[in-house]
Amino acid sequence: MNRLKIIAITHKSFNISDIGQFHIEAGHLENGMLGVVKTKMGIDELMFLSTCNRVEFLLSTARSINKDFLREFIQAIYPQLKNGSLEKAIDSVLVFEGQQALKHLFGVSSSIDSLVVGEREIITQVRNAYELCKKLNLTGDMIRITVQKAVECAKEVYTHTNIARHPVSVVSLAYRKLRDLNIKLDAKILIVGSGVTNASMAKYLKKHGFTNFVIFNRTLANAQKLANELNGKAFPLTELKQYRQGFDMIVTCTGAAEAIITKEIYTALIGNDKGKKVVIDLAIPNDLDAAILKTYDVHVIGVNTLQEIAKKNLAEREKELVLCEKIINDNMNEFEQELKERKVELAMSNVPKKVKEIKDTALNEVFAKEINKMDETSKETLEKVISYLEKKYISMPMKMAKEIMLNGKNDSEKADLSDRK
Repeated sequence: MNRLKIIAITHKSFNISDIGQFHIEAGHLENGMLGVVKTKMGIDELMFLSTCNRVEFLLSTARSINKDFLREFIQAIYPQLKNGSLEKAIDSVLVFEGQQALKHLFGVSSSIDSLVVGEREIITQVRNAYELCKKLNLTGDMIRITVQKAVECAKEVYTHTNIARHPVSVVSLAYRKLRDLNIKLDAKILIVGSGVTNASMAKYLKKHGFTNFVIFNRTLANAQKLANELNGKAFPLTELKQYRQGFDMIVTCTGAAEAIITKEIYTALIGNDKGKKVVIDLAIPNDLDAAILKTYDVHVIGVNTLQEIAKKNLAEREKELVLCEKIINDNMNEFEQELKERKVELAMSNVPKKVKEIKDTALNEVFAKEINKMDETSKETLEKVISYLEKKYISMPMKMAKEIMLNGKNDSEKADLSDRK
């Protein structure tokens, strides 16, 4: 458990607008950058999680996460950070180790550490982050069982509390802000990106009566899939700068490292239309170039503008947090036991192989001459006896080891203690 560490960049210690600089695009992850850092720094396992209000690294390592470690780690992953920015990042990241790391991960997965407490998207984001890092050979047994338990804990929280009752998410909060603007239901909406968040936002708008959608995405097939659900049109993202059919609202969330909607593209999109437009930008970092706001009249709904509503949402759900904490603590206690069992399983994993080797040596070498002199019936009986003993010698040490690990004493020790009384 002491090897489990988390380095967290969240809305609790950073401005949301600053978190975007720590996002890592999937392409860079797949290029093996984290694998290089993992090897160079002697980290056994590593997982990267990025959402609209956090970037976190889950590590399994014997190394202590002090300032020297943080400086080396952050510099290796974010070489663009220089001097003051680097030192500010080092001072602002949150570090959790051992039990606190486990509690933090369980809280994150259960959404009680989210900007929007009770939102369900986080459990999918945690799963997807693990699957990607597993695919990249960054994770191992420790992170696997930890994430598995975190997901189980989150499901229990969602099932046995009202924390997610009347579900609230970044998407629903954005819609609350949009509703105040009285946008007409036939407004032309450009959807830029068809990932989980943007697809959820688009479907939410359709659910509330909006009908006119045009989807742009890097992969046309994914854009077309969403367009079919929305009864809209689909185009590759490369055609966005040539689009001249006008719009009333843009909904964007691509996960790109730099602004997708540049001032040049926005100018082309808006043409001679002088009306005020709405942009829902749920990307971290923002997809909308800040320079656009200096020239054009745009009402922007972004993640950072949703914080006030998120605070009200937290106040409404605070009564449930006590019950959530209890479920998390119970799952932590369960996990400690499960981790002990897993350690025994790993330690004893070679027992079957060794017992089989001993059996084969006995039959084929040590007692080969004697066995060859036996009749077939005797040989069959001997084989049955040895197979029976083999099974027992494999199962009994496993069982006894688990009892010793979990209870601290085996039966003989207990009997010995009893005799001394």
